[in-house]
Amino acid sequence: MFRRYRLCLALMFSLFAAPLWAEQITVFAAASLRNALEEVGNTWAENTGHRLRYSFAGSSALARQVEAGAPADLIILANEAWMDHLDGQRLLQQDSRVDLLGNALALIGPAGAAPLDLGPGIIERLGDGRMAMALINAVPAGIYGKAALETLGLWQEIALQVAQTDNVRAALALVALGEAPLGIVYHSDVLAEPRVQQLARFPSDSHPAILYPAALTVDSRSEAAADLLEHLQSPIAKEVFLRHGFTIPSE
Repeated sequence: MFRRYRLCLALMFSLFAAPLWAEQITVFAAASLRNALEEVGNTWAENTGHRLRYSFAGSSALARQVEAGAPADLIILANEAWMDHLDGQRLLQQDSRVDLLGNALALIGPAGAAPLDLGPGIIERLGDGRMAMALINAVPAGIYGKAALETLGLWQEIALQVAQTDNVRAALALVALGEAPLGIVYHSDVLAEPRVQQLARFPSDSHPAILYPAALTVDSRSEAAADLLEHLQSPIAKEVFLRHGFTIPSE
């Protein structure tokens, strides 16, 4: 009898331990953010009692979903142009937009592969294989990768050997699984996958600046989402993002 009473009491306290105002927040985020954002977001959720629902995909797909009315409270893309598009459609809360993170572009190969100069050696190493890249006309990582290869004068020779994927993590997987000898992804992606290795880093002036703008959607009424966006800019969150290979635009 006494044991049953203690169990009921423990259950009652556990229920009151969570805030009565707990919300579920839907976060749309670029695929390259998965590992870092889940670490930061889940820690925040544990500390606040709020629940997070993530949707990771290519920035273009996420932007189109928001434009079509998909419910999201917070959106983080890997491309300014797509966020500009949503802003132009008045789908973002005024003054909520912030450039949250930056990144670098990397040429990758399988773990253990030798470093490679950014030149004709890429074509030689590629051989008859494929260059794994996100969609070159829609997904930011693919757009940046194509621009970098064009700057280096290599695009015309490589174009027909590109294996395009829906998002950058899918391109990463092709190299990790041995289905492509080379790929172009973000530096942060390399740190997330032990089966690949960074062979070279593209100069920052070979492609448009890589920025991750974040904003609250105009339809969101969540105060918790605004708190989460503020937390993502905190020193604690920045430490996690830096550890995962991202950069902080203001630093």
